[in-house]
Amino acid sequence: MKYDFNKIINRQKTNAMSVSGYRDYLFANNPDIDLPFNDDEFISMWIADMEFAVAPEILDAIKQRLDQQILGYSQIFEPDYADAFLAWTQSRYGWTFDKKHLLNSHGIVPALFELIKLTCKPDEKVLIMTPSYGFFKHAADGNNNELEMSNLLCDNGHYTMDFNDIENKAKDDKVTLCLFCNPHNPTGRVWSEDELKQFAQICLDNNVTIISDEIHCDLLRAGQSFTPLAKLFPDENIITCMAPSKTFNLAGLMFANLIIPDDGLRKKWIENNFPIVNPLSLAGAQAAYSDGHKWLDDLIEYLDGNFDFLSQFLTKNLPKAIYQQSESTYLAWVNLSAYFDKSENLTEFFAQKSGVLLEGGDMFVGNADGCIRLNLACPRVRIEEGLKRITKSINQREQL
Repeated sequence: MKYDFNKIINRQKTNAMSVSGYRDYLFANNPDIDLPFNDDEFISMWIADMEFAVAPEILDAIKQRLDQQILGYSQIFEPDYADAFLAWTQSRYGWTFDKKHLLNSHGIVPALFELIKLTCKPDEKVLIMTPSYGFFKHAADGNNNELEMSNLLCDNGHYTMDFNDIENKAKDDKVTLCLFCNPHNPTGRVWSEDELKQFAQICLDNNVTIISDEIHCDLLRAGQSFTPLAKLFPDENIITCMAPSKTFNLAGLMFANLIIPDDGLRKKWIENNFPIVNPLSLAGAQAAYSDGHKWLDDLIEYLDGNFDFLSQFLTKNLPKAIYQQSESTYLAWVNLSAYFDKSENLTEFFAQKSGVLLEGGDMFVGNADGCIRLNLACPRVRIEEGLKRITKSINQREQL
């Protein structure tokens, strides 16, 4: 392995959400919570960014852009970035698209808020599948659109879509948009081609627009393969969202890709969004897609080891936990309902009792009682310490 993922990097005093912003996010409903740990004593396993250094190839490209000394207003005028991103999707997924369909945004979450506004009328509904990334709900709420939820089915930790329920909800004339997640956050499912076809056909038959959030698509476990939804329906107006942020730990650069085939919607986006980009973000993203293949391959190998470590640890130390290894992402979804009451706030429990920052099921909209999401994109020694703390607090609880 060429790159070192065991290095511990101190993120204190860097304005990092991971170590300095957890109170406002995790405990927004209980801002006065008493936490018996200092900031630097917590094991942070909550927010979905990595504790790994950014690939040197990316840092070098950003430094080279800095050496040009001017950071004025910038847009994407040259074809180099689109060529690099298209080469990436071709080599990894065998997927090509018309480059004129490619737009950029300051992150996928801001794009979701804007796209809902552009595609939904005030009295229309947005369909999501639960458990769900919380910002899917926030985006619908932020535009005052009613949320329609379809619970994923779970069999011993393995999640599948409830197609009958999705179809029943899609038939509602007020449901006009679906926010879809592939690979799925938080469960880690990589939907198969058959699942994708069945889901999308239901939406298309009922005139439901699909926004497919595919931000985790590059982070596959060994032996897994990913299919962009739009690849299966090249003639349909499926909106695809991808980004280098999760893949290359560039979330703070706020740069994402939108592939919008519909000419009218693309025109609306351009009319409603200032096309300026951060020149350092552009340099970093282009270097990621041009020169980041080896770094990503090494990262995936390391993450696979972290997931194997978690599986073995849970089997030995928390045998009543229900867990299926994530097929993608660097996020583990663990059901601890055998150890807790449904009403228990697991985010608060583990912060107070373990000094571990994580997200409990109540932060994933619905259908997530008793579950926790663990970020495994950190040095293995930190994962081991976090899991030991989690296990100790559960054991102490059971002894009461």
